Amino acid sequence: MLDNRPEAPETFVARLDAAARHMETPCGDGRMVWRMWGHGEPLVLLHGGSGSWRHWARNIGPLAERRLVICPDLPGLGESAMPHPAEDPGPVAAEVRAGIDLLLGDRPFDLCGFSFGALLSGHVAAQAGPMLRSVTLVGAGALGPKRQVTELVKVRSAVGEARIAAHRHNLAALMFAEPRNIDGLALAIQEWNSQHARFQSRGFASSTSLRDAIARARVPVALLYGERDAIAWPELELRFEALRAVQPEAWTGVIPGAGHWVAYEAAAAFNAMLLDMLERRLGV
Repeated sequence: MLDNRPEAPETFVARLDAAARHMETPCGDGRMVWRMWGHGEPLVLLHGGSGSWRHWARNIGPLAERRLVICPDLPGLGESAMPHPAEDPGPVAAEVRAGIDLLLGDRPFDLCGFSFGALLSGHVAAQAGPMLRSVTLVGAGALGPKRQVTELVKVRSAVGEARIAAHRHNLAALMFAEPRNIDGLALAIQEWNSQHARFQSRGFASSTSLRDAIARARVPVALLYGERDAIAWPELELRFEALRAVQPEAWTGVIPGAGHWVAYEAAAAFNAMLLDMLERRLGV
């Protein structure tokens, strides 16, 4: 069992990484790096923009007690190579989908994506064959309604305490509902992710790209937000209505008191909601 209560951030991440089975698939002119934990029915988790598999650090252990958890570093992020040049999310999602196909073959799987990972999940779902059983969108943009503008500070040139303060500001502005929930592990993940992010995904989000893609999906769809998600609050219901306009049977959920990075800030509630949705509401 993977302990979900971190010790020193570096030790916790290293231990989680050491427990994973590492795989690689083609990506652009290089490779996409994947990690797997646990056993059972596959659950693929796609992290957010400027992120890595570390976005799921507080979810992997609990979820891997019930499922085979599979996390890539998305193209151009973390340890994965840049994707082939693309002007929209479809070709990038195709590289992710091809990797899933190589890893899982004819095994049915469920897909869950956070933020930019939700956008790619929608496009994977639009392209996927019968092995995809469900798609869960977390903190999703690109559904039509305009998102709130979030002012972030530049981190690249900052050093020492100023760099930590910049990360803390950005996490409080965009990712967390409560600044007091920003702990050492969140700061360490943010620092590592920012150092390794090369692919700029922001331009993909200001559109209806996800809504249009998910309209073509032929699997059960769910949309989850933290109650105070900075990209959606206070108009969560507009996002739910936009999704239901193309997927009338979609299931929607809100986790109270959490922000955009709901899977971290409210990990226990998120893990329980995701598993409940998969096992009862979607019947998988």
